Amino acid sequence: MNWPAHFDGKRFYNPDGQQVRGWRDVLRWKRTSTPEPSPEWVDDVQPSTPPPRVADSVLRVTLVNHSTVLLQQAGCNLLTDPIWSQRASPVPWTGPRRHRSPGVALENLPEIDALLLSHNHYDHLDRWTLARLASRGVQTCVAPAGVAPAVRAQGIVTVHELDWGESVKLAGVTIHSVPAVHFSGRGLFDRNRTLWCGYAIESREGFVYYAADTAFGSHFAAIRERFGAPRLALLPIGAYAPRWIMQPVHMNPEEAARAHAILGAGTSVAIHHGTFQLGDEAIDTPARGIAELGLGERFLVLPNGQSADIP
Repeated sequence: MNWPAHFDGKRFYNPDGQQVRGWRDVLRWKRTSTPEPSPEWVDDVQPSTPPPRVADSVLRVTLVNHSTVLLQQAGCNLLTDPIWSQRASPVPWTGPRRHRSPGVALENLPEIDALLLSHNHYDHLDRWTLARLASRGVQTCVAPAGVAPAVRAQGIVTVHELDWGESVKLAGVTIHSVPAVHFSGRGLFDRNRTLWCGYAIESREGFVYYAADTAFGSHFAAIRERFGAPRLALLPIGAYAPRWIMQPVHMNPEEAARAHAILGAGTSVAIHHGTFQLGDEAIDTPARGIAELGLGERFLVLPNGQSADIP
């Protein structure tokens, strides 16, 4: 499928015209922000050790933390946007810090066939974590256009760099890069120099959709049209307040529920919440928001470390 144009020769952009707020708006937000208080530390994580592999037809999802998810299906272990660092930041002494521990220790990860990186923000591309994974033998990564150099610099040898609509076959699955409504950048001068994306993962066990970071948009209907209804959708629910600055880049729980319905997902699992406070809402407010919508087992909110076998 040919997705709409999203590159002007120098920078990537969202083709539906949503405008991401600039640095002046970020500074205004920080000056006027009244975030909900979150506990300094929440000591409720029950660590788990996933199995090395799962049997045929099983689709198991384990939420490690934030948007780090272990996806296991027959013959294939995928890990999304891994972060085990104490802060989602370029430096270890400042920036958003974690309020919960990871639910799976790095040393308890099974063999990982490939990493899926969605964009280069610090809470999704964590250099310390990538270097640790490389030292443990992880050597394959799928990443959006322009992101490969940052990944290879941490010791990951094989990086499949994809534009929207491109795909790669790995370990019995086909991984397609699909649109997201977001932005990229790690500093003051590299805004949108690299791409952002979600992933459609096709296998004989069904279609899994990893939305990564995205605002609500028409891409959900387009993905449903192209790939059908996902057996599992991983949908972000956090970092949505205040809406005047977050709406162009992040969904709130109500929008995530709308996306779940448009996709026709058999099961959705909430991501991008519960570990780092990146918006004005407290870390557990998004989970309560999903619970209040009454979707039950159709939209799961897994604690860090918890697994679910998807029907």
